[in-house]
Amino acid sequence: MTFLIVTVAWAAHTRLFQVVGKIDDTLALLNLACMMTITFLPFTFSLMVAFPEVPLGILLFCVCVMAVGAVQALIVVYAFHFPHLLSPQIEHSAHRALYRQHILGIILRGPALCLAAAGFSLFFYPVSYLLMATVIFLPYVSKAAGWCRARLVGPREPPAHNLEIFTFDLHEPLSKERVEAFSDGVYAIVATLLILDICEDNVPDSKDVKEKFHGSLVAALGASGPHFLAYFGSFATVGLLWFAHHSLFLHIRKATQPMGLLNTLSLAFVGGLPLAYQQTSAFARRPHDELESVRVSCAIIFFASIFQFAIWTTALLQERETLQPSARFGGREHAFMFAKLVLYPCASLLAFACTCVLGRFSTAIFHIMQIAVPFAFLLLRLLVRLALAALRGLRGLARPTHARPVPGAMDDAQSPLLPAPC
Repeated sequence: MTFLIVTVAWAAHTRLFQVVGKIDDTLALLNLACMMTITFLPFTFSLMVAFPEVPLGILLFCVCVMAVGAVQALIVVYAFHFPHLLSPQIEHSAHRALYRQHILGIILRGPALCLAAAGFSLFFYPVSYLLMATVIFLPYVSKAAGWCRARLVGPREPPAHNLEIFTFDLHEPLSKERVEAFSDGVYAIVATLLILDICEDNVPDSKDVKEKFHGSLVAALGASGPHFLAYFGSFATVGLLWFAHHSLFLHIRKATQPMGLLNTLSLAFVGGLPLAYQQTSAFARRPHDELESVRVSCAIIFFASIFQFAIWTTALLQERETLQPSARFGGREHAFMFAKLVLYPCASLLAFACTCVLGRFSTAIFHIMQIAVPFAFLLLRLLVRLALAALRGLRGLARPTHARPVPGAMDDAQSPLLPAPC
């Protein structure tokens, strides 16, 4: 929940800095205060989970969320007080007061729900959790409420002036650059956490090297071999998932709200990859738990990758608006992108299924998957080219040889269906 609430705060922050065009020292300090408050959310969430029936934990978490909203509201008030800091569209608008009211109303809805959650935590805490969950799905709740209102009382009259520059409409585009920056930050932190575990737990003590390994540092490091193997496999998984994410957003022209939500869900499971590393590195210490550890790791990798594929599928539903021409149906990169995004979900699902049948070899199956997938990535373009060539050959065999060519058919046959050369 804390990851999703942080992401909602980040989305509001992204929208906010589409309104603010310039930043002075005061806005920079307010932004720093907002970021500092957001970084305190995981600690308060840990308190809330550890003591679910104690009001203090829920209160602290709600106070942090309200503080984030309050600082964002201060940024809005300050920017509208000095209009030269606003984006040109709002700065030269005759409806700046309405813009300010509209934006503050959207920003303060989440903190208002958290204020209600803090109040309910004093006498009936389950309602507090329900209200905090509502904060996460607030854009969708707002959209559903608007649809129900339109069905019951009819559509409202459109305003004479447009205030939709700051909105949580599901079809409103997100800042693609901010989505990529946020995603890159998550991947970088996850990769760093992997090496921190290596540095903390696997540096041999000099006394142990002398007594247990007769002064041989190589032998001492060899005793931690499973940890290093798990690290390299986990890092390769993080790196390849980031590579697939990077390739995906190279072909995306515009990110929508559903794509942002799916990206957030993918990143939530990417954040669980250090847990997968800890599970696989413990094979040598707890061999009786290796089957469950492999299945947990496969499940984390599967969900982290399948949500990437869901982003691609969502983009294809509005491909003229969201995708580059080469990535659309029939484009040069469409088949290659499809294969790249489906590789990890298929590999992890296959490994999970194999462990159900061959449970005794679960560790070997998992390590084979970790080794095979990077090589598959290296050969993927060649494999896709061969598959497309084979399909084109089969289609050519099925076509009658005596049929007269139809005008334009030759152009279609020679259209660039294959991926571009590396």
